[in-house]
Amino acid sequence: MGLNLDEQKAVDRFRKQVVEPSRDKLVILDFWAEWCGPCKALAPLLEKVAAEYADKGVALVKLNVDEEPFIAAQFQVRSIPTVYAIFQGQPVADLTAARSESQLKQALDQLLDKLPLGGDEQDAEIAPLVAMGEQVLAEGDGERAASIFAQIAAMAPEDPGVQSGLVRALLAAGRPDEARAAFDALPEALRADPLVAQAGLALELASSGVDEGELQARRAAAAERPTDMAAQFDFAQAAFAAGQRDEAAATLLEMIRIDPEWNDGAAKAKLLQIFEAVGLEDPWVAGQRRRLSLLLFG
Repeated sequence: MGLNLDEQKAVDRFRKQVVEPSRDKLVILDFWAEWCGPCKALAPLLEKVAAEYADKGVALVKLNVDEEPFIAAQFQVRSIPTVYAIFQGQPVADLTAARSESQLKQALDQLLDKLPLGGDEQDAEIAPLVAMGEQVLAEGDGERAASIFAQIAAMAPEDPGVQSGLVRALLAAGRPDEARAAFDALPEALRADPLVAQAGLALELASSGVDEGELQARRAAAAERPTDMAAQFDFAQAAFAAGQRDEAAATLLEMIRIDPEWNDGAAKAKLLQIFEAVGLEDPWVAGQRRRLSLLLFG
């Protein structure tokens, strides 16, 4: 894995403290530090709610960022307190904004309604395979990710995370027709699942797929007319549909910098739609959201 000894020990501790309990529990992971006043103010709330929800399969794990800087870096923790909900080794929600008891309980209730806590043996077997597929997809290898998710789908055809991954991987592999066929073949109840609906949104954004020639033409038009917002917007849409999400985001961010109110804020709206389609917990989205925040509030 290319880790040094201290990093490997940190990963082992994290696996024992967080990943293993999260196989059949919803783990509230609290990143904190001794010197952090807001962390100490939030701690009693987290402890109280976690205790009340213990019989529902919720557990609290506190992680000191000064003692575990490597793990904090992997989660891209930029400020504390930062609080995530972890299930089967993966972040399923960012709970940082839930600063009141009612907000935290509402967020947990919504998660508990969706997650198969106390899942069967197959759930435990599938979770690391899904994580592998997501990692490969995040690395940009759509073909390999599609192959992985197709194999998992044969094992767990009703799993929302698997079907969402398959659709998104097929899109990343440049196979939109197959992605559409896979999505349309799903039962209506499964298509309504938030994870699968997220993939459906990505599918809609890519539905105006363009060939390489058209993409190059729109790229050239945008380069020739840098102040033409319509040309920039057309290129951004085409770039995302063609799987060039970095170019799409960069173009939309530049539009927001130049004229955030153009066409009733169309650039920001499109960028937020892309974030939702990719997934708000995706590291790429987190990075782009920071850039957007700097533009809007920096």
